[in-house]
Amino acid sequence: MSADHPRVDRRPGSRFRRPRNCMAPLVDQLMEIIELQAGRASEPYDHSSYAWRLAAGREHGQDLAPSLTRAVADLSGYSPVVSALVERLRLLSADAPPPREAPDMVHADFKPDNVRVRDGAVVAVVDIGNAGSGTRATDLTTLRWYTFQDRLDCARSRLWTRILDLIGWEQAAVLTATQILTKLEFPFVTASR
Repeated sequence: MSADHPRVDRRPGSRFRRPRNCMAPLVDQLMEIIELQAGRASEPYDHSSYAWRLAAGREHGQDLAPSLTRAVADLSGYSPVVSALVERLRLLSADAPPPREAPDMVHADFKPDNVRVRDGAVVAVVDIGNAGSGTRATDLTTLRWYTFQDRLDCARSRLWTRILDLIGWEQAAVLTATQILTKLEFPFVTASR
């Protein structure tokens, strides 16, 4: 998109350019909140390393969620189709190097249920019990997962660009694989209860 494109929002204070027809002002606010997490890690839980281990099927390191790790490890037993998907995701992540140390705060569950909005503005982010350290791209990846609606196409594109700027393709693939694995795990666990 050229700098003089007529549909780009150039309002003062707007860090993330978006087409004027984009219906994603809340996503813009959430992206700004996530950017505030840069360099603010205060918890010892390394979510980036955990995501890498979960996606690649690695066993070493601190396990932040043992029951989730076991459930994801057991996914292959549900069906040949699920097994093939898990194997492809693991292969995709296998050659990615471990994430570099990232000093950002990570919410680790940055989804719509955990965002409070009043009068069109984000007023709170809740459920910080799993917060830790890592890369803020973890929260951007989660936010991107929850923007799969046509009216948010423009937001997804900006989120993806920012994720790639922060961590590159290999680590972005690992975070995406982790999202898929954890989302696959949830229906199987709740169905077996």
